[in-house]
Amino acid sequence: MLESDKMVNRKLIRPSLSELREQGASSKFSSVQKKRFPPEQTNAEQYYYLKQMSSRAPVVVKLIDGEEIHGIIEWYDKNCIKVNRDNEPNLLIPKQSIKYLFKENEVKGSDENVLPPEEEEE
Repeated sequence: MLESDKMVNRKLIRPSLSELREQGASSKFSSVQKKRFPPEQTNAEQYYYLKQMSSRAPVVVKLIDGEEIHGIIEWYDKNCIKVNRDNEPNLLIPKQSIKYLFKENEVKGSDENVLPPEEEEE
């Protein structure tokens, strides 16, 4: 008879479920905390709108169709924002039509925090 033909009894490596239940809270398996999911709402959008409204900062709203609207955010709700504009009618803009928005002074080339190339330190 060859060695490969012999039946070998091997012990099961993993513990049975009944053994795990008996160990209870002292087990390393039950002491592992489940990974927490991030909150569904961070309120970052609300914070941004409130900050822009309180400072009355001029903003640029870029719409999905490419149009840019310049003005000041007067108020917002779950579905839309109201933008006050100088010399033009005020607009109520649905949020679903907004691609992005930014402060008007953040337009490329007008950022005050960027030094011109000749003034940069080496």
